[in-house]
Amino acid sequence: MIIEIISYALSSYITYVLLAVGSVIVHYLKKLIKESVQRNILIHDSVQAILRNRIITIYNECLKKGYCPIYVKDDLKSLARPYHDLGGNGVIDKLVIELVEMPTKERVE
Repeated sequence: MIIEIISYALSSYITYVLLAVGSVIVHYLKKLIKESVQRNILIHDSVQAILRNRIITIYNECLKKGYCPIYVKDDLKSLARPYHDLGGNGVIDKLVIELVEMPTKERVE
């Protein structure tokens, strides 16, 4: 009878300890996941902003010159694709189209 009581008490104690440890682990994992998601959102937004800024800079430089060299157009395409894949908006798409349609060399008159 005493052995059964001790056995029951130990099994209950072990169960409570395991539940407590499990609860702490779950709480810690939730915290890590939340921080990871927030970090990924920040990285996503930062990369998108950098790409947008670079495309706008290229646009302004080419607009001043009046042409867009072929190598710049190639660079532009490599910037525009990830920007668009990250959820970029149509304003930048319009700038890219305008740049691609620009002449590749300065017009000499």
